[in-house]
Amino acid sequence: MSTDSNFQIEEELKKLPARPGVYLMHDASDAIIYVGKAVSLRNRVRQYFQSSRNKGPKIEQMVTRIRRFEYIVTDSELEALVLECNLIKEHRPKYNTMLKDDKTYPFIKVTVGEEYPRVLFSRTMKKDKSRYFGPYSSAGAVKDTIDLIRKLYRIRSCSRSLPKEIGTDRPCLNYHIKQCDAPCQGYISKEEYRESVNQALDFLNGSYGPVLDMLKKRMEEASERMEFEDAAAWRDLWNSVKQVAQKQKITSGDGEDKDVLAVAADGTDAVVQVFFIRGGRLIGRDHFCLKIGLYDKKATILNSFIKQFYSGTPFIPRELMLEVEVEEHELLEQWLSGKRGQRVYIRVPKKGTKEKLVELARQNAAIVLGQDRERLKREEGRTIGAMKEIAGWLDLPRISRVEAYDISNTSGFESVGSMVVFERGKPKRSDYRKFRIKSVQGPDDYASLEEVLTRRFSHGIREQQELKEKQMDQELGSFSAFPDLIMMDGGRGQVNVALGVMEKLGLQIPVCGMVKDDFHRTRGLYYQNVEVPIDTRSEGFKLITRIQDEAHRFAIEYHRSLRGKEQVHSILDDIEGIGPARRKSLMRTFQSLEAVRDASEEELSRAPSMNAASARAVWEFFHGSASSVDKP
Repeated sequence: MSTDSNFQIEEELKKLPARPGVYLMHDASDAIIYVGKAVSLRNRVRQYFQSSRNKGPKIEQMVTRIRRFEYIVTDSELEALVLECNLIKEHRPKYNTMLKDDKTYPFIKVTVGEEYPRVLFSRTMKKDKSRYFGPYSSAGAVKDTIDLIRKLYRIRSCSRSLPKEIGTDRPCLNYHIKQCDAPCQGYISKEEYRESVNQALDFLNGSYGPVLDMLKKRMEEASERMEFEDAAAWRDLWNSVKQVAQKQKITSGDGEDKDVLAVAADGTDAVVQVFFIRGGRLIGRDHFCLKIGLYDKKATILNSFIKQFYSGTPFIPRELMLEVEVEEHELLEQWLSGKRGQRVYIRVPKKGTKEKLVELARQNAAIVLGQDRERLKREEGRTIGAMKEIAGWLDLPRISRVEAYDISNTSGFESVGSMVVFERGKPKRSDYRKFRIKSVQGPDDYASLEEVLTRRFSHGIREQQELKEKQMDQELGSFSAFPDLIMMDGGRGQVNVALGVMEKLGLQIPVCGMVKDDFHRTRGLYYQNVEVPIDTRSEGFKLITRIQDEAHRFAIEYHRSLRGKEQVHSILDDIEGIGPARRKSLMRTFQSLEAVRDASEEELSRAPSMNAASARAVWEFFHGSASSVDKP
């Protein structure tokens, strides 16, 4: 399957863990096109790429668009299910059409803010005084559990306003069947009723063992008495409690915005995993690879990461949950609070759901570090390693920044230049620049390149001078930052043009050209009047090809955009003596601009409305320069 060179699907499939979790499929533009859950990520994700499976037309179409996938491991299938729901709501993937109904999962709500609390079923989690448990995957199991809680602890289910309405009406049926102690009649004190509620809260907080044992015992006793209907009823209740007992930590009850940070480190490599909780729901995650000192502790790594990450992110959550205490704890809280405009807390959970969520982040960080280490090394080889390889071929001490240039036009019409920048082997698109050729008429690539390079480096020299005069200590911009190497798409001719500009401006920047074979494929580099052979199977060669392709793409895209804006304009209108009538005559006779350009003067003069003088003007316009023309 075709995919980008950073992500080899076949290799990544081998690394999938046999654990529950959620997987996210990305297309060529890195958009999330599908989110799914799995009991075993290894088994489920592999199925998409097995040709023998009948996947249906929609999934077949989706699979052809997958260029990479990522995954988040969870501790249970339930957590995976809830996280899947959160991520689908957040990203609205194109192929998750069956989940666009904004499906929600149920909670158990305990109205602890009331004097006589109730235990209720809820589809929403509000920021009120109630306590919420869940969400859960089965609405039926939640309803069964609520019924059981009411039976065991005799919690009221009515909507009466107590104590205001105590004694205003007779007790309901639940009192008579011994499933409520009738606080509506004052038959139980507020303190006794609150004790029953506290026992129910303990049950919902995880003290399921005694209840499960009791239900199992009653089921077995009923079965021994051959009361199979009763035994089945106790069995169903036992299963419902078991489902509710499968606690999850993907949604929190306070509705706050939090980031969960955890670290996995090995030697000089570390990965920080960040879970993003927004509005109480885990909606996404990201991981960041770091180079660390050999003996750096997790506290040191997190302390450094927090400073770097949150200095550049526009959103600061209310709380950071970390796996270890960090240095400068109070200072970091003060700094983050200032950026947010509200108090920010840095906490290290020690128990409960929050601690387990931090542990889940740590597990995912360890998976990224362990299973992606090979990919990270490949990435470094194809970027920084490739730069080192090119520097070695050209006998340069180092190459960090490379700039490449290209010219695009149609027979000299709307000539444009492109400048693309690669730093540390990766494109730096923020520094890309476009040039509309101003001083060159007709298809003259050499003159166009000279104009582009002169404008680019003259601008850079002025920027550097301004920064120096103002004594400004800031990062260099796209023009004031000069490259370690200039790469030209052509050979000797283009290299000499660039060297001429460097000499004119007093700059000492190495320039090399890409030498083509008979099939227009790069076979070597032209540098210092010598063709330097290169290994066409190496990462350095692949990087050169990417730079070359990117310069072509960027120039052609700009040229096409200008050509689209000028589609009502013809290059023939720029020729003196050629008006609308002769332009139409030439296009009807020759059908294309290329045919007009290739025609002789005699052929041009034979077209209707044309004469010898106008034919001469057209021929000279196209053939006044012998330079080649780059066509999109």
